[in-house]
Amino acid sequence: MLIAIDHGNKQIKLASGKTFNSGISDGDAFQPIDNDFILYEGKYYTITEKRIPYMRDKTTDDRFYMLTLFAIGYEIEQTGSYVPDLIRIKLAAGLPPAHFGPQHKQFEQYLRRGVIEEFEFHGKLHRVFISEATAYPQAFAAAMPVYRDIRDLPKVVVIDIGGFTADYLLIRFGQPDLSVCDSLENGVIFLYNQIIKRVNSELGSLLAEADIDAIINGRVEGYKERAVRIVNDSARGFVSDLFGSLRERSVDLSTGTTVFVGGGSMLFKTLIEESGKAASPMFVGEISANAKGYELMHRETKAGG
Repeated sequence: MLIAIDHGNKQIKLASGKTFNSGISDGDAFQPIDNDFILYEGKYYTITEKRIPYMRDKTTDDRFYMLTLFAIGYEIEQTGSYVPDLIRIKLAAGLPPAHFGPQHKQFEQYLRRGVIEEFEFHGKLHRVFISEATAYPQAFAAAMPVYRDIRDLPKVVVIDIGGFTADYLLIRFGQPDLSVCDSLENGVIFLYNQIIKRVNSELGSLLAEADIDAIINGRVEGYKERAVRIVNDSARGFVSDLFGSLRERSVDLSTGTTVFVGGGSMLFKTLIEESGKAASPMFVGEISANAKGYELMHRETKAGG
């Protein structure tokens, strides 16, 4: 069974469309009240609202591995693939373009441990063996839904605005140029924190991330006018700063085509278009675009090999 996972800093995204928060409990001896847990090696693990702090290297500890087991459990359930016997799993995953070269081998080994894993999920005992794990470059994978439209173009810049990072990658005639890529550590979560702190300081109000998303999307009913102004001004500043950071790195979006992917890109779609900084913008509005890209790249690579 092939399972594609986008191990995002904000959310875990699966090719089936399932998403969940990138936060996990440390493991507890007592069974949680609800049934949404994994029982693994005698401990109960649950997904939490408190995300894992940004990790440049996700192999530092076992938290992203446990999130991977959750992803496997959810995907088996989503696709109706559960059997009580051993299931052999092939994983397709990814890393930011700038981290791919030095980290992909280590990340693949982290996911492929060579042991049969047993865990209980939603009342069922799962026995899985991860026989293969292959990593692909993020951003490039997320552009797969529009690959046919861009593969013959001389210059395409893919920008993936995520939770903790904004990744960019240059593609020329369908081939990624890993010499022109980087991960800027100024994703959407930094904007959330900035807005929450400022609104609390100036207005004594507490905004949740969902409130900020709603205001940016124009749903301002029930929010103070001043809070709406702070959110919108901060969001415009975020987009402007992002383009400025790209310009400092000699990434010129006034020529060629720019493909915007990721949840952050869709959140700022209107602001990006209004800025006029990207001459020919394209938007991939699929939050699971990277995971679906990993799946597609894996199938095509294995078929070709």
